Amino acid sequence: MNEMIPLLVKQFDLLPHPEGGYFRETYRSEEIVPAAALPGRFQGQRSFATAIYFLLAQGNFSAFHRIKSDECWHFYAGDPLWVHVLFPGGGYQRIVLGQRPEAGTAFQAIVPVGCWFASETAPGGSYSFVGCTVSPGFDFADFELASAEQLSALYPDHQTLIHRLCRQ
Repeated sequence: MNEMIPLLVKQFDLLPHPEGGYFRETYRSEEIVPAAALPGRFQGQRSFATAIYFLLAQGNFSAFHRIKSDECWHFYAGDPLWVHVLFPGGGYQRIVLGQRPEAGTAFQAIVPVGCWFASETAPGGSYSFVGCTVSPGFDFADFELASAEQLSALYPDHQTLIHRLCRQ
């Protein structure tokens, strides 16, 4: 195991995340968007925005899931992170976050609302340390973990990827 992984877990007080990896919420806006001002997909009020640190080590993954907001990913350290995005219309995109724009990596990318997505450290890497910002703010009531069987029925061309990156 790369010595940076336990160091990051300790230094940033990271906890296991239900979808895989480690995380710590670093920001939750004190201001609130009332439920009546939000789209109908939200059940209740939400913070204006939230932010987390997120750490994945090689051999672990963030399982396919979706949330009810756009999610902005930010690269901080380590090796490139692959974010696999399945769009509602059936399309697929692999976003590569990293610190080498000359190699095609991005420092920041958006996963749009309604998309299923999973992530993993790119092959050959040891770990990826990133952040995620969500607006309106994240609430676990807005989190849906994918079933490999159900997701494969929606995206039959991506069954291998889906079965590899689902936990149920």
